[in-house]
Amino acid sequence: MTEHSHEHAETHLPRLAIAFSITVTILLAEILGAILTGSLALVVDAGHMLTDAGGLGLALFTARLVARPATARRTWGWARAEVLSATAQAAVLLAVGLFVFVEGVGRLIHPPEIGSGALIVFGIIGLVGNVASIAVLAGGRKANFNLRAAFLEVLNDALGSLAVTIAAIVIALTGWTRADAVAAILIGVLILPRALKLLGETVSVLLESTPPGIDLADVRRHLLELPHVQAVHDLHASQVSSSLPVLTAHVVIEDGCFQDGHAPAVLDSLQVCVAEHFAVSFEHSTFQLEPAVHGTHEADTHA
Repeated sequence: MTEHSHEHAETHLPRLAIAFSITVTILLAEILGAILTGSLALVVDAGHMLTDAGGLGLALFTARLVARPATARRTWGWARAEVLSATAQAAVLLAVGLFVFVEGVGRLIHPPEIGSGALIVFGIIGLVGNVASIAVLAGGRKANFNLRAAFLEVLNDALGSLAVTIAAIVIALTGWTRADAVAAILIGVLILPRALKLLGETVSVLLESTPPGIDLADVRRHLLELPHVQAVHDLHASQVSSSLPVLTAHVVIEDGCFQDGHAPAVLDSLQVCVAEHFAVSFEHSTFQLEPAVHGTHEADTHA
């Protein structure tokens, strides 16, 4: 990992630490509120807050790991920890969303008594705290998967607290206690699509899929247009983390380039091409330059 990456990770540590502290405070308040009111929406939101506190704690720990330098044993440092952390958070959010939906349907059928007055108070406490966390994390939410997962968690928490507050007001004004279950189901509906999207993206990175926005056929075409390049094979692009895309390829160049010392210039042009011409900048690229005859000595090549 580069020095810039270390500094970038360190920059967001205070954001995560503040959001984690706020989330733990809200969690304790909502546990108390759930005990006093008997609200499913508040129980669910407290459970959601518990997973989010764990997720933010994991995100904070991961940010510290990512800031560590590369070593001979971990040549990319701990960059992949960001993806693993976000995958775990997305999986937990998905499980919470499914539980909320199932439990909420049960409460629609058999609604319990709900203390609306206290519910309003705790809903507002949660909403104010989550809005503060959103404000803290908003500036860095696009930095990497880890921060994005953390931002989505507090955003979902804020929407959940809003739903709890609205449900409490409805119960206080109309006595319709099923509003609590409706709010719980709404929280689940808000959680599921975001969790699925983030999980899909992080799993894609773990499977070393081509980064979004990159067409390898277009990359190949650009490389073949460079002077002295005759063929490109074993072309692969993937991501170590959200901010660390990598590309490798075997490139067949004219035999004369190895004789007249022109091969280094060809390598430079290849690396500049993949670093500057595409939606994703491949600052980490590895090219194996080959004469045409080398193909007869290789195992089966890939496209």
